[in-house]
Amino acid sequence: MKKLLNTIYVTSEGASLRKDGENLVAEVDGEIKARVPLHMLASVVVFGPILLSPALIGACAGAGITIAVLERNGRFTARIEGPISGNVLLRRAQYRASEMPEDVIRALLLGKIANQRSVLMRSLRDYTSEYPPEAVAALTTVAQRMAQILRSVELAPANADTLRGMEGEAAALYFSVFDHLIRSPDPEFHWKGRSRRPPLDPINALLSFLYTLLTHDCRSACEAVGLDPAVGFLHRDRPGRPSLALDLMEELRPVLVDRLALSLVNRRQLRATDFDARDGGAVMLSDDARKVVLTAWQERKKEKRLHPFLAEKVPFGLVPYIQAQMLSRHLRGDLEGYPPWFWK
Repeated sequence: MKKLLNTIYVTSEGASLRKDGENLVAEVDGEIKARVPLHMLASVVVFGPILLSPALIGACAGAGITIAVLERNGRFTARIEGPISGNVLLRRAQYRASEMPEDVIRALLLGKIANQRSVLMRSLRDYTSEYPPEAVAALTTVAQRMAQILRSVELAPANADTLRGMEGEAAALYFSVFDHLIRSPDPEFHWKGRSRRPPLDPINALLSFLYTLLTHDCRSACEAVGLDPAVGFLHRDRPGRPSLALDLMEELRPVLVDRLALSLVNRRQLRATDFDARDGGAVMLSDDARKVVLTAWQERKKEKRLHPFLAEKVPFGLVPYIQAQMLSRHLRGDLEGYPPWFWK
């Protein structure tokens, strides 16, 4: 199993990163802010204009440490990595399976829809007394319909487009009641629907930022086990798109991202004043709020939950790697099917 190494996030504008011996050193205005041994790092994520020394880039590439460059709002810009050492036989099996993806799509959707429904059911269970009757009725109705969709996904004929249509209905239902899960008094957090490029309100800005972090972890997980992150099953191939990484994150998004976003907002760790509106209507996290979110993200990844297939507790941060490993075992024929990750 992959050792749970660290990801270092650099958000201070104008910071510089360099190599000093076998360490990564972060400086701001000539003052050393952090010194981290390279052998303790899995990846480096930088936001905005951060200076990277050539020596550090070379050392990270040689040590298998990925450097991800993001814009200040979290949008992906570039990725720097060393030589790819994927297993050619595994990748050939992946390419063959991608031509007939229905079995993997079915498993991914069972995990995703079940976890979305679990988020709704957990909220109903914990906060029923706080919800008005119409909210309880709406959440209950959607949860019941999603249970029916789960059954349909399980029994549906092997047709990728049919399965994707069921996923679309489930996603629409889930987000149709998402506003009921938000208990912040700030009216700016009212949910109006999903907006992506750019996010047009604080909740969408927060979700998009966290989804970017999860995509990075899922892509790293694919590469760690030798899979090609660009060739997926649920997401169709597109130049520049890490389709397999997006596939893996689908079953993890409701729990790792959506619940974390709701916790940050409902616990008042983030308020409407922590978001900035830009020209064109785009909304993004402020610099201080971004640090709050990154700290919460790292803490969430340390939490342990029972993995239903392995029957042992594992940190959230390892789940993408475990699922990538399960997928690779299925593609090699060691497992009859891909076992999705269900949140309990």
